[in-house]
Amino acid sequence: MQAHDLRFRAMTGIAPTAAGSQVLDDRTATKVTFAALVGNALEWYDFFLFTTATALVFNVQYFASDDPVTAAMASFATLAVGFIARPLGGLIFGRMGDRVGRRRTLLITVVLIGVTTGLIGVLPNQFTIGVAAPILLTLLRIVQGLALGGEWSGAIIIAVEHAPPAKRGRFAALPQIGSPIGTLLSSGAFALVSLLSRESFDAWGWRLPFLAAIPLLLIAVFIRRQLEESPAFRELVEHNEVAHAPLTRVFRESWRQVLVGAGVAFLGMGGFYLVTTFVISYGTRVLHLDRTLLLSGTLVAAVGEIFVIVVAGRLTERFGATRVVAGGGLATAILAFPVFWLIESRAPVLVILAMTIGVGALSFSYGACGTVLAGLFPPALRYSGVAIASNAAAVLSGCVPLIATALFAASGNQIWTAAVIFIVIALTTGVSGLFFPRLSIGEAGIRN
Repeated sequence: MQAHDLRFRAMTGIAPTAAGSQVLDDRTATKVTFAALVGNALEWYDFFLFTTATALVFNVQYFASDDPVTAAMASFATLAVGFIARPLGGLIFGRMGDRVGRRRTLLITVVLIGVTTGLIGVLPNQFTIGVAAPILLTLLRIVQGLALGGEWSGAIIIAVEHAPPAKRGRFAALPQIGSPIGTLLSSGAFALVSLLSRESFDAWGWRLPFLAAIPLLLIAVFIRRQLEESPAFRELVEHNEVAHAPLTRVFRESWRQVLVGAGVAFLGMGGFYLVTTFVISYGTRVLHLDRTLLLSGTLVAAVGEIFVIVVAGRLTERFGATRVVAGGGLATAILAFPVFWLIESRAPVLVILAMTIGVGALSFSYGACGTVLAGLFPPALRYSGVAIASNAAAVLSGCVPLIATALFAASGNQIWTAAVIFIVIALTTGVSGLFFPRLSIGEAGIRN
């Protein structure tokens, strides 16, 4: 066996293939993208369970307080902690993805978050074990954040690196569908257990969606084990071009790309949590809307998001990522005030319509951001670069519901504060997308 074959087996744990046998064809790309999508959907299911529970459960079970605003903000702070942990996870798994391969890293991340979510399902609450409950919940949330810090970027990268050049936009967009699928599964699970009596829901019902993560994890691991390593990483190993210090090189050589990538990813994350997590909390706490209505709005919005992401991928191929990202940001900014005015009407149909419009508008930029981020970094630094950029956006995004809740309370419950936040996020992404053509490594950099 040749030296590079032995090196590849040692680094990736799988047998090498003959040089040149890794062709970029639709069949292989579809198989790999499906595996990335399934694992990504599980990751987002687990992560969104926590997000939904933050608004509906944890403020009562783990952060009990006589002041509902204080309880809500403490609960949202725990949500933010997970996002703050994501950059560290991006550093850890980004380096791993560039050093030992995309495939092995993605297996580790999916196992970590699945096991952690199952443990949340059996964690005693504050009334049972006192202050240890919120502490343990926060620690589990940190592990979730670490795992997701390397998951999203890896799923996007492995799909892009297997995709034929002419169809890269659609294959880069498809793993993004894992986000709305995760939303559908998590919100659907909570919608089902919400049908229980309040006593049963508080006692044990809310735990069932978390426990369901374990069998879903087994399915995801089985599918992910079928993945082959990406052609780009195989080429790096075979030519002895694997970066020895990818993190250092990213910060030294590609810091501009990191800033642009973070800005491009901001709307798809921060805007989404504003329209879902914050709206659920605001709707139940201030508008006194039924939680089932708000969860239904999230479900309908997620279905619409799937179609928008698919369209965004095709538009990226036809018009370019810059136009799609910038156009999505502008459209979202224009629709920000109408979205929150409709929610404030309290009319069930209008509330659901508003959430669907808000999520749909921001999903154009979200569907194109995978193409942008992959195109900003060379193969040897791609996992680290994408992970750092996306998780920088995630830190800000995780704080959005907390910031919105604080500003909303400080303004005397004026909804315009949330609309202004939505506009700022949208314009940040739109403007960032305009810098992509000047910083992109070009088609050849993605191919290799």
